[in-house]
Amino acid sequence: MQHKPVRVPDLKARKQRGEKIAMLTAYDATMARLLDRAGVDALLVGDSVGMVVLGYENTVRVTLDDILHHTRAVSRGAERALVVADMPFLTYQVSAADAVRNAGRLLQEGGAAAVKLEGGRPVVDVVTRLVEVGIPVMGHLGLQPQSVHQVGGFLRQATRREDADALLADARALEAAGAFAVVLEAVPSEVARAVTAALEIPTIGIGAGPDCDGQILVSSDMLGLFDAFVPPFVRQYAHLADTIVTATEAYVEDVRAGRYPKPAAPAATARMT
Repeated sequence: MQHKPVRVPDLKARKQRGEKIAMLTAYDATMARLLDRAGVDALLVGDSVGMVVLGYENTVRVTLDDILHHTRAVSRGAERALVVADMPFLTYQVSAADAVRNAGRLLQEGGAAAVKLEGGRPVVDVVTRLVEVGIPVMGHLGLQPQSVHQVGGFLRQATRREDADALLADARALEAAGAFAVVLEAVPSEVARAVTAALEIPTIGIGAGPDCDGQILVSSDMLGLFDAFVPPFVRQYAHLADTIVTATEAYVEDVRAGRYPKPAAPAATARMT
């Protein structure tokens, strides 16, 4: 297993060599340490934390302070994986100056190596400015969870030819602006294949088929921890929610029955002579 830390340029080099990129989300130091140990290439401190950790219905309510808090934890747990922090809703859409300030905090205070933001051509100026000041940017196209109210839910994107063409134009614009990678979420596999072939930077798919340069999943989905719903594209490699419930039930029963903790052994008494 590779032990050298993964850097931003390494991802493009992997695409050039035809090597797939494995990426997962992480929100705390313990999980980051375990995923890092398993050899994951990059960890995203996603605004999905709002849904799988904080209990929100979507990602819109996640704040910069939320992401900062979890990025600090993940960056302390990861030794070799590249740590990317999501930029929450309204932390980059108002102005490029705001975006630089907020992204800078994620690197300087949070310990991230890069940031991710949603959108195509409307945010190109922001991406350009961030890259100009030395902040690596990962793009995000297709389903954009921060726009869930506008699109009417977590719906598959780029299913019409004109929308697929627009997505490709957005991807090319992000690449030209200096983005080092682009997440493609919930788009048809043939669209993801075309975008991947058109770009020199890697694409990271989530619900976008097998032809992207890498894949990302929400770790809680992949591990079977978040059981409110399972997206259709997710493969659950474990069912830890069931394991945790079963273990906790056993603990509760043992406590109530007096089986835990075990009674202390009687203290030895000294022999009287």
